[in-house]
Amino acid sequence: MQFLILGLLIHGPLSAYEVRKRFTADISLFYSASLGSIQRALGMLDSQGWATKQVFSGPGRPKHLYAITESGREAWRDWMLSPITESDAEQGALAKVYLLGSMAPEDRAEVVTLLRRRTTADLERLTALRIEIDATPIPEPFRDVARFRRATLDYGVRAHELMARWLDELRFA
Repeated sequence: MQFLILGLLIHGPLSAYEVRKRFTADISLFYSASLGSIQRALGMLDSQGWATKQVFSGPGRPKHLYAITESGREAWRDWMLSPITESDAEQGALAKVYLLGSMAPEDRAEVVTLLRRRTTADLERLTALRIEIDATPIPEPFRDVARFRRATLDYGVRAHELMARWLDELRFA
């Protein structure tokens, strides 16, 4: 979540409530976060030196705005250009594509290439698993159970095939 927030801060300072609005409006399609988790992430970004907190007084409650620092920009760029290693590769890929427009145009193709590479590796792994499962005899009493378990594997294969085509479209558009 920290890198998603840094990607939002690239375009200017935001309060925790404004970050939450962005999560609710757009990012919640692939990543959900509570206001409390956003506030904790902003606090961590501040303590790491990747963002600074500025307090503005005025009528009503003081407003806390967070701005990205230069080291935060560098950390965000490094994350964007790194391979996805987390177990939820789809969520990581969608986060990076969501933020891709904030990258320098010359770096975008590299990000998409890294995402495509991970998708290809995962698709190859799932396809090999499908071949292995299909070659395993299933006793009659377990065929219904196996059929629905196999259906979830089919979904994973199809989702990765779709992601591969989608990333190719992004890369060549």
